[in-house]
Order: sequence, then C-alpha cells, then structure tokens
Amino acid sequence: ECIEKMLASDGILLGSPTYFADITTEMKALIDRAGLVARANGNMFKRKVGAAVVTARRGGCVHAFDSMNHFFLIGEMIIPGSDYWNMGFGLAPGDVKNDAEALATMKILGENMGWLLQKLHR
Repeated sequence: ECIEKMLASDGILLGSPTYFADITTEMKALIDRAGLVARANGNMFKRKVGAAVVTARRGGCVHAFDSMNHFFLIGEMIIPGSDYWNMGFGLAPGDVKNDAEALATMKILGENMGWLLQKLHR
C-alpha cells in the first residue's frame, strides 16, 4: 500500500524520530522494501522529489537524516534543501512544536519542495 502511494505521488516526504542515532525499524523496513521493489522495476521512483525530516531528544539526527536521504539518492530521486538540516528537537511527544527553528526550517523545506515540483511538472 505504501509503495503504491509513493509511486502515485510526485513527491515523497519521509519522517522518523531518532532511535539510537538512526531511523525507526518501521522506516528502515519501508526503505528496504520500497528500495528493492523500485530497483527491481527500473528505479520506478526516479526523478521524483524526496525529502526527509527527523526528530530527536538531543542528538543522533544526522545519521537518521542521512539514512532516508540515501534511499532517495540511490533511487535517482531529487532532494530539495532548506536553510538547515530538516530536524527538530524535543523530549516528549509534541515538544517539537515548540522548536521555532525547526518549524521555520520545515516551512522553507515545504516551500522549496513545492517550487521544485512545480518546475518539474510544467
């Protein structure tokens, strides 16, 4: 079901909390399965736009962020940027909503992803 939705979309946004400096097991399973299916079918996500966002209590986000971006890159996808890495920080569920810098970064990411999608689909 997830792979079908990814194939039908123009852009793919993946997000994960950081667990022991990496993505969750569920995100890893999605990436592994979708990546294998995509490669077996001529890199079917090729030239789709992909972006990753991560959250963490304190650290380890860069590796989690890289894990999802590697999925996009090996699938020949296009990754838009923002003005910082797409990560937010908080201890309890919902705390990231208080991370003003993260919210501003995500806003810019959304704007850049939308701009890129418009350019690609003219």
